Amino acid sequence: MSKQKTHSFAVAAVVILTAIMLYDVMGAIVKHLRQDYPTAQLSMFRNIFGLLPTAAILFLSKTWVESGRRVVIRQWKFALIRGGFGALAQICLYLSLLHLEFATATSLLFAGPLFVTALSVPILGDRVGPWRWVAVTIGFIGILLVIQPAKESFTWYSALPLCAAFGFATISVTSRLFDKEVPTALLNLYHTLGSLVGSLIMIFLTEGFVPIASLEDWGWLIAMGFAGGLAAFCIVTAYRLAEPSSLSPFEYFAIPFSFSLGWIFFGEAPFERLIPGVFLIVGGGVLIAWRKRLESRAN
Repeated sequence: MSKQKTHSFAVAAVVILTAIMLYDVMGAIVKHLRQDYPTAQLSMFRNIFGLLPTAAILFLSKTWVESGRRVVIRQWKFALIRGGFGALAQICLYLSLLHLEFATATSLLFAGPLFVTALSVPILGDRVGPWRWVAVTIGFIGILLVIQPAKESFTWYSALPLCAAFGFATISVTSRLFDKEVPTALLNLYHTLGSLVGSLIMIFLTEGFVPIASLEDWGWLIAMGFAGGLAAFCIVTAYRLAEPSSLSPFEYFAIPFSFSLGWIFFGEAPFERLIPGVFLIVGGGVLIAWRKRLESRAN
């Protein structure tokens, strides 16, 4: 590996770790506010205040500038509908944060790479080799160990992070169905706008709107949106600096960080629930990333 590539990878690793921390901070704020505000409303504010960093990603995109700053894309309806599914995934995640330990909900989100691998077969027609199917199996065994469906303490709220992970995985996989000339930053903007519209619809269909109680809560809502938007910016930046398959193992640092946040701010320490299942989830994800890296090198 050349010095330039080594430097780019080091920068990308720092950037993606920053994104991980920002996502966990956003989740902690959601858990803090969820007692007072409906999940759909929190999703709405997440997308409203996340639009500014998302727009910044677009205006800093060299690809978008070179394409003539085109805003309307051919598949705009599909892009907005895809964002609406993103709102549903957000709501599933935010609702789970109210009923589950913070680290447990965050750990179950890492079923995402397993779903991406499984969904890439019917949606994209990808070929998944036996090693990756073994990784998916290992990961799902880990999920069962974490949610513990056979125990009396089992709650169906444990399925919500999995629904969120499935939704986010679907969004990731379908991103490859768009025209190749569409810049990633522009697609991200459509996704945020679609999520905003979806959350507004959910507000009217469910619990309605609760007036913001204080300036402090406004501060938390703005911080939540900016943290989510900046995290998305960092993810895009990192994946442009290095191969996603090389960076994906760094995402699992979110688990100890979320555990620390849950322990410090919410008094949670779900050791018995997470161990050993979380190690199998991480192991399955890392095995998938390793096989992708080998395949990309071979190609």
